[in-house]
Amino acid sequence: MKKFLILFLLLPVFSFAQVDADTVKYWKRSGVFTANFSQVSLTNWAAGGQSSMSGEFLMNYLANYKKDSLSWDNYIDLQFGFLKEGKNDFTKSSDRIELNSKVGYATGKNWNYAGSVNFKSHFAPGYFYPRVPDDYLISEFLAPAYINVALGMDYKREWMTLFISPLSAKFTIVANDTLSAAGEFGVDPGKKFRSELGASIRFGAKKEIFKNVTFQTKLDLFSNYVENFGNVDVDWTMMFNLKVNEWLSANLLTQLIYDDDIKIMDEETGRKSPMVQFMETFGVGLTFKF
Repeated sequence: MKKFLILFLLLPVFSFAQVDADTVKYWKRSGVFTANFSQVSLTNWAAGGQSSMSGEFLMNYLANYKKDSLSWDNYIDLQFGFLKEGKNDFTKSSDRIELNSKVGYATGKNWNYAGSVNFKSHFAPGYFYPRVPDDYLISEFLAPAYINVALGMDYKREWMTLFISPLSAKFTIVANDTLSAAGEFGVDPGKKFRSELGASIRFGAKKEIFKNVTFQTKLDLFSNYVENFGNVDVDWTMMFNLKVNEWLSANLLTQLIYDDDIKIMDEETGRKSPMVQFMETFGVGLTFKF
């Protein structure tokens, strides 16, 4: 069922390949897939340590349509990383699914009336580490998932976009029974769905800042009109990509998240409270463009 849901979500984006020949010239498509790996093997190593292996996969796909005043921008961002130390089980180190679709109608040189739909979730179950007890699940596919539907104005240039929405709806899904019963991610205990009405801002940019060095960033902000207006949910990603040659690249990726409805366990006190979440990954690996 989960595989079917993923395929269902991806189908509208990949169906762009079915457009007829007369409309092909209005589409601009690009994709990048990156695979990073590292491995250490130790046998009777006097200095100590343990064998380990890790890997990370990144995929970004764009499919943008532009004809006259009408535009339709779509992207997919996927990320998954794993880590294995010694005889320990595999654990995930990064995990993201993000889909976005935005339709705009130009009102001037750079401004557009626009509406967008954004979806975010994860591929695999996540656990609180160290896993005590072993079944301390904190997330999985569709637990949580976030859907944001917004109407507003979009300022677009070749290398950036700024979407301002005074009318934005945020939907939180927690499909796991245990997590929904505990009221995780802001849903009422026992409920699997929560809706919020507020305002949102989405900023995105991609630019070559030096030769063979590309900087890319996305910033999502949301504030609920009804509950704690002024409390802002933040999701900010940045990536620096260094192209070594046609196939080899190095990338630095960071992500900062703050959401007042996401309670994080404090390892010292055992209490849960909102905290700033931060992730940083650096990798060197193979890159394929399509």
